[in-house]
Amino acid sequence: MSSKLLVSFSGAQSTGKTTLLKRLRKCNWDINFVPEVTRLIKREYGVDINEAGDEMTQSLIITEHFKNINNHNNQSRSSILDRCILDGLIYTDWLEANRGLGSWCSRYAYHVFEKYITSYDVIFYTNSSDVKIKDDGERSIDVKFRNNIIAGFSDWITNNPKLRKSVVVLSGTVEERLETIKKTLSEKGLDINIK
Repeated sequence: MSSKLLVSFSGAQSTGKTTLLKRLRKCNWDINFVPEVTRLIKREYGVDINEAGDEMTQSLIITEHFKNINNHNNQSRSSILDRCILDGLIYTDWLEANRGLGSWCSRYAYHVFEKYITSYDVIFYTNSSDVKIKDDGERSIDVKFRNNIIAGFSDWITNNPKLRKSVVVLSGTVEERLETIKKTLSEKGLDINIK
């Protein structure tokens, strides 16, 4: 049994998303894995990211999330994304509140979120309590910024009915998280390997 699903990982920086994606990518060659858009945008356009992001950064990121949804619709296989429109919205909200990002950018992020969030079959939210910040040279290691982003995710996930249907919280060890991923996707009709 196999279904074509659109799956995303979501959450603050340094919460274990990359580790899980690397493991899944190694043993699921028949799935379309899409890398994180933030780093892609930084490489392609040379813009600042994280707490240094601006309107250009966020509008490019939101557009890339929209493109990922559209690209998946034209695929014949399941897609697993490293981040989704929820991430774009959370970071855009923070930048508007803390760095004076134009409200038009937040409205754009919110519009794309509202219109397309139900396109994701599953959003795996990586719990931050099990993972410490690790400097990889690109992600922010500012603890206050990370905590604010985590609070943003918590608020949106708790209070938005559209997210309650698709968000699955991942916690525990890497192996426990992988087991949750396998079980969740199997229930949706997508059998994956985790070893």
